[in-house]
Amino acid sequence: MLKSFTTLKKSDVTSIAIGGFDGLHTAHQKLISNLDSTGALVVIDRGGVGLTPHEYRCRYTDKGCFLVDLEDIKGMDATSFVEYLQDEFISLQKIVVGYDFRFAKDREGDSNLLKELFVGEVVVVKEITKDGISVHSRVIKDMLKLHDLVSVRSLLGRDYSISAKVIKGQGIGNKELFATLNLDIGEFFLPANGVYASFTKVDGIFKKSVTFIGNRVSTDGSFSVETHILGLEISEVLDVEVRFIEFIRENRKFESLCDLKVQIQEDIEKAYSILC
Repeated sequence: MLKSFTTLKKSDVTSIAIGGFDGLHTAHQKLISNLDSTGALVVIDRGGVGLTPHEYRCRYTDKGCFLVDLEDIKGMDATSFVEYLQDEFISLQKIVVGYDFRFAKDREGDSNLLKELFVGEVVVVKEITKDGISVHSRVIKDMLKLHDLVSVRSLLGRDYSISAKVIKGQGIGNKELFATLNLDIGEFFLPANGVYASFTKVDGIFKKSVTFIGNRVSTDGSFSVETHILGLEISEVLDVEVRFIEFIRENRKFESLCDLKVQIQEDIEKAYSILC
């Protein structure tokens, strides 16, 4: 049932941290810091939209990383779940969890029950706060909805970023406005609609960019995520990573493509000043 995203063998794992780990934020990193050199993450994958959906969680740790689908384990009682972990990791000596950790069917288990059932060491990491704010994935999502990238950066421990595939757009940008890469963001959680100063990773290099999220209300009305690489025209790109740096403005409708082009030029100039 475990999907491996590591070269570390399950038989060599002596400590694990268990959780959803969406975002691999600063509180998650505290759990990870309690692992030993042969430690690994056991990621309970609920599926759906996330800050770091599925295996993208493994990008932000140098520890071993194993994913287990929640659907595969949600019917287990507490005893069966602990036995499952011990069967999967035969050298397991330590389990690390957060203060609010729950497990097993109907969330019957907590850290106290885990200590009773597991014969090794159980480390419970206390609540982590930043400027009085409890660090949770849902809190970071709420901040992204408010364009609050400063707070997101503080809780996440890095700039928020998404990975995406480049898809065919409506073609207006290349002809009448500014060339953009149109993005399919998969199951990544998006910041609130608007225009952002960003860095976009193309061919392994982060380049200054302006990224738009929202409905193209001045043209066809369709929802899109588009990024314009400042000072460059890039084609034949398949995959990118967009790192959001600062919110520039809300999305709004323009009466003509000429007016829209003037505004985009202003956005580009502001992005240059932010990203310098």
